[in-house]
Amino acid sequence: MYVIVEINGQQFKAEQGKKLFVHHIKNSQEGQAVEFEKVLLVDKDGSVEVGAPTVEGAKVVCEVLNPLVKGDKVIVFKMKRRKDYRKKRGHREQFTEIRIKEVIA
Repeated sequence: MYVIVEINGQQFKAEQGKKLFVHHIKNSQEGQAVEFEKVLLVDKDGSVEVGAPTVEGAKVVCEVLNPLVKGDKVIVFKMKRRKDYRKKRGHREQFTEIRIKEVIA
């Protein structure tokens, strides 16, 4: 059984016991339980239920493993040739690591 759930504007395939890296969840602490109720699709052993826009009564219960994980560094380099214009900037995306404890559908 798996579900498609929307977490912070992104869609994830969630199964029980699976670990996910989602965009940073503010005010979350390690070991805290978090519930997501925007379940878009439920697949129970081949029978698929699609929500319009969400499936009623379905939710995903997660546990926060690590509230702040930094992703890989992304370099943004801008250059215009022969104009002496160069900019080098970068950033590291912040994620939260969660584990799916239970899928209620």
